[in-house]
Amino acid sequence: SEYLEERDFVMPLDLPSKGSCMIGGNIATNAGGIRFVRYGSLHGNVLGLEVVLADGTILESLNALKKDNTGYDLKQLFIGSEGTLGIITKAAIQCPTAPKNKTNCLLAMESYDALLDTVVSAKKELSEILYACEFMEDEAMTMVLERAHGTHYPLEKRYPYYLLIETCGNSGDHDVERMMDFLGQMMEKNVVDGVVSQDETQYQQIWHLRESTAEGASSQGIAFKYDVSIDPADFMSVTENVRELTKDRGTTAAWGHIGDGNLHLNVLTESFVKDEVLEKRLEPYVFELVSKHSGSISAEHGLGLQKPQFLHFSKQQPMIEQMKKVKSLFDPKGILNPYKYLPSN
Repeated sequence: SEYLEERDFVMPLDLPSKGSCMIGGNIATNAGGIRFVRYGSLHGNVLGLEVVLADGTILESLNALKKDNTGYDLKQLFIGSEGTLGIITKAAIQCPTAPKNKTNCLLAMESYDALLDTVVSAKKELSEILYACEFMEDEAMTMVLERAHGTHYPLEKRYPYYLLIETCGNSGDHDVERMMDFLGQMMEKNVVDGVVSQDETQYQQIWHLRESTAEGASSQGIAFKYDVSIDPADFMSVTENVRELTKDRGTTAAWGHIGDGNLHLNVLTESFVKDEVLEKRLEPYVFELVSKHSGSISAEHGLGLQKPQFLHFSKQQPMIEQMKKVKSLFDPKGILNPYKYLPSN
């Protein structure tokens, strides 16, 4: 991303792990991140790939054309396949021009309905300059303040729900005016407190609260982490169901990319020894709950070794069988990332 920034471009993908993750792995897992609400998924931003198959065959489609209707778009099979069909060795990615102006704010609400209404209003009023829209409940805020390093809470008191909004654009004062008009409207009906970043330091401090969630979740014990896609209206009902189920054995904290319906639901423990009783309570309960809400058991973190046996909660059996046929076609000996992604026979 530094290479692009020096040339006034940005990656369409932004992750808290951007300092350590690799582009090939991002594509192989179809990573989402905080800019998804603005630029969409890697399925739309990857223009071409070079992939090495299990038998050594090299598939090369690095022409970077935005329009190409000649045959099947095979590159899409490798995006999100977690290395089970081939190894991504090169990629052509569509990178937008870097916006000239950016600002963010942390808003507090007393009710989840108020937060939802603010999200809807942000998409309508801020439209093309809306760059990120992130949700945290107060349990998640407590987690990062107590467990993560270098966090600073910018408001005078605590509230049940928080919304982090970032806007980016190229229209200078006009973009700022739109942001302030939006905030003025929300302060009248939904928002009870908030802060708008005034400089780069405050901008980074606000983002650090959200980006410290991974550190906070795992710093003092094992966390059972669930990355799911559901209607944002169902975020808290799912969270409260899990909280009630696990309240005697762990602390439930929720946050996520509410702009695109991605909930990160975590049950925190105080031990680095896995609580097998808690695990049995959670799985497959969480996946069943998500399925009842017509959601996905993996929004952006993938299936890996732990979730293939639960794939049927998100995909019907005929579709799973077709996926197995695709795997057999590209990797008949099963040597690429074995035991991952698809349920075993």
